[in-house]
Amino acid sequence: MFPKTTRFEKLLEAVPEALVGMDQNGMIRFVNRHTESQFGYDRGQLIGQPIDLLVPQPFGQVYAEHRETYFADPRTRSLGLDLELSGRQQDGTEFPITISVSYIDTGDVLLAIMAAGDVTQRQKAVKNAQLVAAVVEHSADAIIGATLDGIITSWNPAAERMFGYRRAEIVGKPGFPLSSEGRSAETMATLAKLRAGRRVEDFELDLVRKDGKKFPVSVSISPIRDEDGEITGLSAIVRDVTQQRRALAVAEHLAAIVNFSDDAIIGNTLDGIITSWNPAAERMFGYSGDEIIGTSARRLISAGRTREYADLVAKVSVREPVKRLYTDRVRKDGEVFPVSLTVSPICDPDGAVVGASVICRDILEQRRAFDAARAMIESSLDSLVSISPEGMITDLNEATVKVTGVPRHELIGTAFSNYFTDPGKANRIYQMVFAEGMAVDYPLTIRHKNGTLTEVLYNASAYRDTEGNLLGVFAAARDVTRQTHAFEAARSMLETSQDSLVSIGPDGMITDANEATVTLTGAPREELIATSFTEYFTEPAKADAVYQRVFAHGMAGEFPLTIRHRDGRLIDVMYYASVYRNVSGNVLGVFAAARDVSAEVHASEAARSMIESSLDSLVAISPEGRITDANEATVRLTGVPREQLIGTTFSDYFSEPQRAEQIYQRVFAEGMAVDYPLTMRHRDGTWTEVRYNASVYRDAGGTVLGVFAAARDVTSDRAHVAELERFQQLSVGRELKMIELKKQIETLRRLVPPDRRSPGSGAEQEP
Repeated sequence: MFPKTTRFEKLLEAVPEALVGMDQNGMIRFVNRHTESQFGYDRGQLIGQPIDLLVPQPFGQVYAEHRETYFADPRTRSLGLDLELSGRQQDGTEFPITISVSYIDTGDVLLAIMAAGDVTQRQKAVKNAQLVAAVVEHSADAIIGATLDGIITSWNPAAERMFGYRRAEIVGKPGFPLSSEGRSAETMATLAKLRAGRRVEDFELDLVRKDGKKFPVSVSISPIRDEDGEITGLSAIVRDVTQQRRALAVAEHLAAIVNFSDDAIIGNTLDGIITSWNPAAERMFGYSGDEIIGTSARRLISAGRTREYADLVAKVSVREPVKRLYTDRVRKDGEVFPVSLTVSPICDPDGAVVGASVICRDILEQRRAFDAARAMIESSLDSLVSISPEGMITDLNEATVKVTGVPRHELIGTAFSNYFTDPGKANRIYQMVFAEGMAVDYPLTIRHKNGTLTEVLYNASAYRDTEGNLLGVFAAARDVTRQTHAFEAARSMLETSQDSLVSIGPDGMITDANEATVTLTGAPREELIATSFTEYFTEPAKADAVYQRVFAHGMAGEFPLTIRHRDGRLIDVMYYASVYRNVSGNVLGVFAAARDVSAEVHASEAARSMIESSLDSLVAISPEGRITDANEATVRLTGVPREQLIGTTFSDYFSEPQRAEQIYQRVFAEGMAVDYPLTMRHRDGTWTEVRYNASVYRDAGGTVLGVFAAARDVTSDRAHVAELERFQQLSVGRELKMIELKKQIETLRRLVPPDRRSPGSGAEQEP
């Protein structure tokens, strides 16, 4: 056995590894204190036991294979084994160990000393080193190693991204290009601290990128020591604080907003202790910051609001913000006043809710204005309600109570659409207001709780808070029951009309039609409604132009159109139309009447044939003196085609235009003109003498529409008169000559004696 008192044994006891001495057969002869502590045995429990107790197979097999060879040469030397195996503690726990086996000649026996070193720490150290390397490699901060002379020795990827230099460009070179101008003295002072073994933390300065741009950083620098503890270099962690600086600027800006806000902004812990108090809060509540900070916010809560306060805390605790809570608060002097609250959670860096931020707005003046408006609302005869985004009634006036028969407190909180005969339609109107902002004159029927029905027109608009957020809908219902009954009576009258009557919406679609329209078109009323007004005419574009003119000017009168019946027949109609409006004067659509004028048109066509067969020039002239129609005789007299005549000035076709205009104006003044002589000019330069007869023509209401004129060619009549005058002149000369001859005969008679006269002649006998 190995003597325990030898100097060699004392040396083995001091070794900081588990050392086990065993004989050639593998029996334990010696253990040191580190073996006891590492394996959990007392040495008395180990001496004399096989090595397999501490190191189970396969160590026994390896040892058996090598011992014969190495025991043949009993010099102090290694067995040549360096194994990584498992050791077994007394409680059965296995752990990794490294075993080296050597033979030592003690002078008494040849012992095998086994050092069983615990490799757990070594493995942890390796893993830690690997972890540190990974952290350095993947860090978002630049991690830079340098000598005390400033020569860069290591450069991680974040440093490449931050400064723009690749590792190969910068390692081995001095780091002064990274420093901005004017900071060299500061850099030297920092190096002096590091040489003295002091760490520099969160040192802020500006550095320079490869492209020359400066940027702010926060630097923490630590000395690097060798195995002997000597400082050989430095390790710098560089963080770009550009964003932090911006965030700080934003924070300072927000702080300014808080300080200069007109709203009280208050910070609380979750248990209600006030932590911040801006100047507006001092003005609003009357407490200074010194008086209120650190005290309970409950002193600001009015009586009866404690439950509400508890609900606020509960919501904020689960990160649920509260917007626009209308409640009461108490000033220092005890005055209770109305406020609007917005409450948001305050979180710590780990995201845990630690408090609440309260924005408090004094709405006393708004409340007074609301109360004044409330009095006006209550005096309204129209039903007025406010409706939440969920479609629930939030407020109403007395007129709503009367029309529904339901008390105010029962109406509030119920669905708006429940009080109509057609809830679906009411809900659609409400949704339209949310989508488009308003609704105008929508007909609905309210059902009173006693069964009475009230016809109403609904007008509604969305209302918003001061930030423009949609809060709900405000709706007004006007009782139009009497008007509806009157309309129904009018409807009966319309149905008895023989003229086609239709109402047309702003989109050009038929909204109603009477039975006469069904007769003219051949389409049932239910098919006519919601179809395009223009599609029932032979000229849809012309019909649409008439419709648009009505919208532009308010009405249109006597527009000729042709309706196509479903069976193919064509019916000539004269259209009269005007816009119709609601009680506010807003145009709702067009009301149009069409009279069947097929018989008149046929008569007009017959008259036209007669006019065209006339040998006299016939023209129709507008109040502005323009030709609106002309027959073929007028074309012959002027040499101008009919389509060119229409629209030109009537007086331009006469030798004396001014005289022709005077005659035309005289017809307008006196109603007619008879046999006025004029001379009409042909395009080829020839002239035709005419006599004009003209008279005004009027519409059914007696309004003068223009002048109808007839011109008769009197050129041949005038030549005949001239011949007659010449013949008359010749006759008169002959008569004068006969009178003179008679006078001469009488003279001769007196001169001839009776006995000389011819026989048988009397005194009255002429020669």
